[in-house]
Amino acid sequence: MAEECVCGFVDLLPLMAERVGDGGLAEELCKGFNQLVDEQRGLITIDSLKKNSVRLGIGELGDEEAAGMLRLGDLDGDCALNRFEFCRLMLRFSTHINN
Repeated sequence: MAEECVCGFVDLLPLMAERVGDGGLAEELCKGFNQLVDEQRGLITIDSLKKNSVRLGIGELGDEEAAGMLRLGDLDGDCALNRFEFCRLMLRFSTHINN
């Protein structure tokens, strides 16, 4: 069953993992990354996150909210998320996958 996470998003990752398996989950996470990425940089940036989040139904994000999301996952300090950082962040905030 999907649950609400602290930030207000519905956590669908456990349901998706159950339906598609580990390999399918990795593929779906990559698709999510590709939907949010800045095509020129190959990374998720503040601008690409704000622009594409509306299209994906996440809702409109402000500068502070988008920057905060990036800070949570940015491991290398470049103020953007690469594919690994994005997937790690998604798994980190999934309430059932971590338990």
